[in-house]
Amino acid sequence: MILPPSTLGMLGGGQLARFFVIAAHEMGYKVVVLDPDKMSPAGLLADKHLCAAFDDVNALNEMVHTCAAVTTEFENVPASTFAVLNNRVSMHPSASAVAICQHRIMEKNFLRDHNFPHVPYAVISYEKDIPANDSGLYPGILKVARFGYDGKGQVRVATAYEVLTAFKTFDFQQCILESRLSLDYEISVVLARDLVGNIAAFPTIENAHCNGILDVSIAPARCSVEINEQAQKLARRVAEKLGYVGTLGVEFFVSEGILYVNEMSPRPHNSGHFTIDACVTNQFEQQVRALCGLPLGDTRQHSNAVMVNLLGDVWRGDSEPDWRVLFSQSGLKLHLYGKHETRPGRKMGHYTVVGNEAEEVLKSAMNARLAIGIVKPKSSEVNNSGVLLAQINAYEESSY
Repeated sequence: MILPPSTLGMLGGGQLARFFVIAAHEMGYKVVVLDPDKMSPAGLLADKHLCAAFDDVNALNEMVHTCAAVTTEFENVPASTFAVLNNRVSMHPSASAVAICQHRIMEKNFLRDHNFPHVPYAVISYEKDIPANDSGLYPGILKVARFGYDGKGQVRVATAYEVLTAFKTFDFQQCILESRLSLDYEISVVLARDLVGNIAAFPTIENAHCNGILDVSIAPARCSVEINEQAQKLARRVAEKLGYVGTLGVEFFVSEGILYVNEMSPRPHNSGHFTIDACVTNQFEQQVRALCGLPLGDTRQHSNAVMVNLLGDVWRGDSEPDWRVLFSQSGLKLHLYGKHETRPGRKMGHYTVVGNEAEEVLKSAMNARLAIGIVKPKSSEVNNSGVLLAQINAYEESSY
């Protein structure tokens, strides 16, 4: 075990790293953050902020000599970073696990090779790889293989010609074409796995996305017992097959009652933020525990929870939103990430509403959503079937 007051290393300085720093500090650890942004949210709280590129050899060498263990908050860590750290410092998750999760083709091939239920797909490396219109993959979504997140680097396509046009727009980067399902809803499972293979999973979460960015999460998910049990089992199997150590998010589609693994995130997950306020142990403490070889914490959920993301759109320019409308609401917990620049679509914070009655918690969260100025999503912007969107709109209309 790595015990306090040891120093831990974090690659990345965004909000996930910030919550890791907070959890580690509460447990008595020190944290060194590597991030090139001098105003990074985690760097501002860390014991030391190495303001350098992720492949800066001098900065990485300092982490090796300073930190007892190193982890990451994002999957797009340069391979050269792992080359420097590999076998010189304890690092979890492993480079091999991150490599699979950071590359959509490797990820889909992993799911296929281990017989996980997954969406039909095709790999597109060259124009000749574009499937014909009668391939059964249309309508679909074309996604770049690397560096796509929160809806970036992907576009909906209906024909081979549209794929070619998008492929050119992506500068002929290697892509994956996924068949677009008619979704019932989306769910996720966040879990932690330790060095000896013990797994502790949080309750299944129901998610709605707007323009590819997570909008609302409900925990526990309002899904059938069968879907819940299947999602929990599949998430555990994913972690085991990856040989994963740390906190892992696994996203699922449910289409016509059938569960599909969508993708894996080798880090704490946005949908898992509810654990901060609604669970005995949160996902960031679990990340610390798994990294340090400590026993995993209790994942029991003690309150119903709804989490709502706060994007830069709410700021309306440089003016701060009127936070009083949130602070005045009973059961609502506000978390702002300390980012120095706002812009549309950027995750600036979130709030979670907790309580005993699930329906009241959802209604309260939706009313707060309207009060703080979040614009109703249009049906064309919502990634799922629109069931949660209809509820959002219904709650907001009843509030006028």
